[in-house]
Amino acid sequence: MTELARVLFGREDIRHRVEELGRTITGDYVGREPVLISVLKGGTVFLADLIRQIQLPLETHMMAVSPYGGAEESMGRVRILLDVEIDLTGRDVLLVEDIVDTGLTLSYLLSILRSRRPSSLELCTLLDRSIRRIVPLRPRYVGFDCPDTFVVGYGLDFEERYRNLADILEVSDTTALKADPDALLSHLLVAG
Repeated sequence: MTELARVLFGREDIRHRVEELGRTITGDYVGREPVLISVLKGGTVFLADLIRQIQLPLETHMMAVSPYGGAEESMGRVRILLDVEIDLTGRDVLLVEDIVDTGLTLSYLLSILRSRRPSSLELCTLLDRSIRRIVPLRPRYVGFDCPDTFVVGYGLDFEERYRNLADILEVSDTTALKADPDALLSHLLVAG
């Protein structure tokens, strides 16, 4: 019997990489006050850790989106359920995401944000699954390249579970996880 999941990116590797990203962003935005926007829910864990590593004044805002129709028929178009509450005109905006996959939804979201005339608009993602990219999209800041596998933890979920894992796990058998959603609970009990 194979293991259901393995640690793909451990908590210490994540912590170090987030520190590096924070230093880089700090250097790139010296003299400016960036607006960091995250899309609920997955990106919030990454955003929370990232902002503590950025040594600049900044603002954070959240957005929530839902695909039109089913995921396949939406082709990236989304309905905005929660929008940014400030005027982005002339602001330096950094969209912070947990994972970039096909790029369809993010491309659409970036076009919406671009229409609000920010001074700059960049993308920061913890995980970049570029192998699945459909639209040309290059995040400016990338934590890790992610293989074409299902991952959970550190904000990424399976049916709203496991966002609170400190590590990012690669799930080898999603069918088994669907059959037993509690199968990864032992990973929650691992001492940090």
